[in-house]
Formats: sequence, structure tokens, C-alpha cells
Amino acid sequence: MKKKILGIEFGSTRIKSVLIDENATVLAMGTYDWENQLVDGLWSYELDLATVGMQESYRALVEDYGQPITSLDAIGISGMMHGYLAFDENGKLLAPFRTWRNTNASIAAEALSEAFSFHVPMRWSVSQYYQCVLDGLDHVGRVAHLNTLAGYMHYLLTGNRVLGAGDASGMFPIENGDYDPRMLQIFESMLAEHGLHAGFKSLLPRVLSAGEDAGTLTREGALLLDPTGVLQAGCPLCPPEGDMGTGMICTNTVEPHSANASLGTSANLTVILAKPLRKFYPEIDVIMTPDGHPAALVHANTCTSVIDAWAGVFGELLSRIGAQVDRGTLFRTLFESSLASDSDVGQVAAYNFLAAEPLAGIEKGIPTVFVGEGGRLTLGNLMQAEIFGAIATLSLGLGILSDEGVKIQSVFGHGGFFKTPVIGQSALSALVKAPVTVTETSSEGGAYGIALLALYLLVKNGSLAEFLDGVFANVEKSTLMADAVLIEKCDRFMENFKKGLVGIAAL
Repeated sequence: MKKKILGIEFGSTRIKSVLIDENATVLAMGTYDWENQLVDGLWSYELDLATVGMQESYRALVEDYGQPITSLDAIGISGMMHGYLAFDENGKLLAPFRTWRNTNASIAAEALSEAFSFHVPMRWSVSQYYQCVLDGLDHVGRVAHLNTLAGYMHYLLTGNRVLGAGDASGMFPIENGDYDPRMLQIFESMLAEHGLHAGFKSLLPRVLSAGEDAGTLTREGALLLDPTGVLQAGCPLCPPEGDMGTGMICTNTVEPHSANASLGTSANLTVILAKPLRKFYPEIDVIMTPDGHPAALVHANTCTSVIDAWAGVFGELLSRIGAQVDRGTLFRTLFESSLASDSDVGQVAAYNFLAAEPLAGIEKGIPTVFVGEGGRLTLGNLMQAEIFGAIATLSLGLGILSDEGVKIQSVFGHGGFFKTPVIGQSALSALVKAPVTVTETSSEGGAYGIALLALYLLVKNGSLAEFLDGVFANVEKSTLMADAVLIEKCDRFMENFKKGLVGIAAL
């Protein structure tokens, strides 16, 4: 009988469940759409919807599987990176969930980065927590536990407060498989200045590496996942991970010099480091792979959301004139229209800043399209500009990595940006000037990646890298290098894009 391994990812726009077998073949899928809202100026989700979404995506997966699922062999939970989830000793949420998209913690992040001599982004849990301290929020003294979304949902299923090394490295910096002791000591001194004396490490989940036991599905957890009561308790769970870690897994990017791009709601380019960077940079995050190796991350808050919005506009237009076009056809047609763009993209520059973008120095959400004097605003030029614009911010970190001697020889891509064949893949290749590979599972993203980590927990076949090499040996791949014409088109777009950044920042 085939094994059944479940991966669930709590992404930015979808909660997705994927069921695979022992050969890493996808058996069934289910999804649930959700979206964040601005609550008192901060991006947040209703945490109760995470449970609802998990149940609904699992229900849809069982329906897709075609028969009841009474038992699972392993489970993995993944979620959007970091943010702020603070609980009291009774498990009560003390403040609305603050997501990775928030940029309210600039003072805290700057102070921590200077104190640690290590770049600490605003979205990391320690930045969000320290900003609450600096703001004098009254809940801080009652915090008994901090977690990420993946870690929290894992806790509901198992009762264990643990976290994979990748996601943990976005709560607090990691050194040798645990939270960095030097930085912890520094932070304790900073907290003491505000009258907080409890050990900060005690607030954090325990760090685990890929393949380690992270607990088993409790009876309460089984009922939470499957309220029908059909699913039995008892199966093991792998360490919960964030979307950066599962992005590495589903693209087989865990060894030095390998790189991946996760392009969906946000844009992330990760390069596994062979040696430490010479110094720290505000544009580069240093995170960990699920098995504890350092990686350089270039992160942009927004990627495809503005393209999604344009698709909604064109879909509404078609509906008003009585045309019925399914969403997949609409996106494919819009992406393919970019093939008719001009050599200078009609002097159209698109900025996808739906939210503030620290990497580009943008302090508030302001999606914009500029057309240069004498330019041509056609459908092809607009869509090519939006496609390039979705990933253009990443180039602001690529130059730094190049100066550090970090060479990108090839990139694995995954996420919704690559759903239309060739177009997104070619655009990324033109930007990074390296071949880009996608696989048949690339659009499945983190849910597939965390399912693979759960499978690794079962088989423990060599190192994580060796296990993934075996998984991907027979996976169909497509590798593409952008031609000189598209690279020149991308370069001309980037010239206009960078010129316009100053004007965008001033708006």
C-alpha cells in the first residue's frame, strides 16, 4: 500500500494541502483562499481563519483523493515567514498577528542590526517584539511564547513548541543550530533597560533540523485537521518550516552555490553560501536552510499581486461585454501578450509596490505605471513592464552579492510566476543573466516542499541534499536561458525602472 504524506502550507493568499506518496508523486491537492487586511495600519490575518482554511483545504484534498483517509504516514506544516505571534501563558493571543509585510519596526530593526553587527529585518519576530517594547505596548510583559504561523499550527496539531532551523532563523539569528548566544546576551541587556528580565530564549520555540522528530499528531490535532473524525492520531510530524525553507526544498537548493527564486505574492532570491559574507548589508538577509546551512536572501515584499489586479480589471471588462474566459486562459493570454512588446518596452516602467518596500526605499504602498515621453502604452508593453516590474526590485540586492563574489550559475524557480510556460522563466533569466530551471512541481511551491521534508523524516536516507538529489533525479525539468534580445529589453527596462525610483519614493 502506498504511503500517504501530507504537506500543508499557510501561504499569503492560499492555504494549500498536498498529498504525496513514498516516491514523492503528488496524489491529491486542496486549497483555500484567504487574504490579509490592514488592521490599525498593520497587515494581519484573522488567526481563526488559519484553522478554517486548514480544514477546508484538507477536506478538498480528501475529495480530490477520491476516498476517505483514515491514517497518514507523516505530516509537515509550513507557513509564510516570521512576523509576530505573541501568546500569554494560557495560549491567548495578545495582539493581532503581524505578518512579514509590515514595515512598522524600522527603529527596532536598525537598533538590533547595529547592536548585533548583523542585518535584522523589520519582519523578523525579534524586530516586531522589540518594537512593541519600544512602543510601550502593555501586552509585552505578559508574553509567554512567541511563534511563527507554521510553528503555531504545528503546536495545535502536536502540542510541541518547536521550529525548523529555516523558520527559526527569521525569529532570531541562528549560530551552530541554535539561537546565537552572543546576540541573545546583547538582547537581554537591551531588554533589561526596559525592565524586562525574563530570558528571551525561553519565549522562542526549540530549534530542530530537518529529519528530527517534531512530535506526533494528537487526537485533538486529528480532530482539528479533520472534524469528521475519520483521520486517526499518531503519525509523526517533521519540524515546521517557513516558506523560504520549503522553497529551497521544492527546488533542490540546499547545497552551496545553488540558488532558487520563490516568486508569488512576494519575491525572494536565495543563494546558499559557501562562506560567510564579509560584512552585513541592509539589502541582504542571512537565513538558514532546513538543515542549518547559511544562505543569503534578497527579499521583496510584493511580486505578482499587481499582475493579479490587472487580470481582475481585464476579466471584469470581458465579463461586462459578455465574454466568459477562465482565469487560467486569462493569465496565459496576458503573459503571452508580452511577446509583442517593443525593444524598449515602450518606455513603460511598472512599480509593483502594493506595500512598503524597504529594499527599494519605498515607505508606503504605491503601485504605479510610468510611461516615458514618446513611449507606447500597449497591452504587450504594459504586461512586459509588469512582468519585469514584479521581479525588478531583486536586482537591487543582486549587485551586492556580485560584489561579494557570490556567483549565480543557475537558478531554480518556483511559485505562481512560473505557471505560464516560458514567459516568467525567461524574464527571470534575463534579470539574473543565468539559466533558470523549473520543474513539473514548481508551481506547487511550499506545500510540496514541506511534504518532502515530512517524507525525509520517514526515510532519513542520507543527508538532506542526497535525499533531494534522489527525489529530483527523475523529475521532468525545463532549463531556459534568455536570448540576447530579451536581456537587452530587460536592461533597458531596468534603466527606466531605476531612474523612476526617486520619483516614486517622493510621491
